[in-house]
Amino acid sequence: MSNSYVLVINSGSSSLKFAVIDSNTGDAVLSGLGECFGLDDARMSWKCSGEKASCTIQGENNHHQLAVEKLVELVKTYGLIDEVVAIGHRVVHGGEKFTKTVKLDEKIVQEVEALSDLAPLHNKAHAIGMRAAMHTFPELPQFAVFDTAFHQTMPPKAYTGGIAKSLYTEFGIRRYGFHGTSHYFVSREAAKMLNKPIEQSSFISVHLGNGASVCAIKDGQSVDTSMGFTPLSGLMMGTRCGDLDPGIIEFLLKKGWTQEQVFNSLNKASGFLGVSGLTSDARGILEAMDQGHEGATLAFQVFTYRVAKYIASYLAALDSLDGIIFTGGIGENALPIRREILRNLKILGFVEDEQANEQARFGNAGIIARSEPLGAVALVVPTNEEFVIAQQSIELL
Repeated sequence: MSNSYVLVINSGSSSLKFAVIDSNTGDAVLSGLGECFGLDDARMSWKCSGEKASCTIQGENNHHQLAVEKLVELVKTYGLIDEVVAIGHRVVHGGEKFTKTVKLDEKIVQEVEALSDLAPLHNKAHAIGMRAAMHTFPELPQFAVFDTAFHQTMPPKAYTGGIAKSLYTEFGIRRYGFHGTSHYFVSREAAKMLNKPIEQSSFISVHLGNGASVCAIKDGQSVDTSMGFTPLSGLMMGTRCGDLDPGIIEFLLKKGWTQEQVFNSLNKASGFLGVSGLTSDARGILEAMDQGHEGATLAFQVFTYRVAKYIASYLAALDSLDGIIFTGGIGENALPIRREILRNLKILGFVEDEQANEQARFGNAGIIARSEPLGAVALVVPTNEEFVIAQQSIELL
């Protein structure tokens, strides 16, 4: 058995995802989820060697700590305790402070907490999970890997908003971007598939899931991305609106809406769900569209059109294009969505390989279209963010 296993932890406000990753292969030998923290039905479920199991989490509070303690039991039960050499934590927001993976100590945890204004739902929860893991695994080195770090190579013209400079200097308001570990991973995998050095490659990476973002990658570095100060901007998503005229917020407030109502609507009742009036799930949208549902059809059209617009606009950030990368749950599996996005990019000359597009699903990578005018391809690359966290932890170790 390999001696380079990393326990990857992604701590949310009421949840904790975890996986023991082989840092050589990217395979998860143990994975699971703790959820409903803070409620009476807090529970954990996990999978190891194809076998699934679950349990309730008993305790009135601090379910994060209890979940990490249960994790200790699991890695011991499955004989992994002596194989895990490090713990890697996913952190959503590193602001401008963190541009790369760092080794954890209490000072770093405090600095992650101090960035909670930028990601209030995430960073506080990350700090709770970090402290729980540091308390429970005091002998293991632990590392923080930041979603925003990959995008810290964006030039000022890409991350600066058209607002008063004081808003940036005083409050740090700028474009940060997210899904960085995913865009980093798939761009490197795509370069391998095309047999090109990543340092000489240019890609537009399209991460489509319940959260979605596009990233322009030049010579292996992020030079622009669609998510901004928060994950609300950019593409339309499962329940998020994406780009929106900010004047609408003032309009709704004047109509008597509360600030909470406005932002709940934009974050939790928009996107696929809001436009279709039906569901936030892309599979449900496609099924309803096939049955003639007008709202689902419109949601499909708005989503695919906006993705195509972002892809086309990011040609301005690149000198050349080697490929458009589809990844994420929707990008990897929803063939009709990929097909429609490429149709919307017909001016770029992409010709779909229908058989290849059919095959490039459910974990299969592949080239699905080619553009002779651009000398570029469209390809599907399954993402593996946990693998990136494991690899970067091992590198620092």
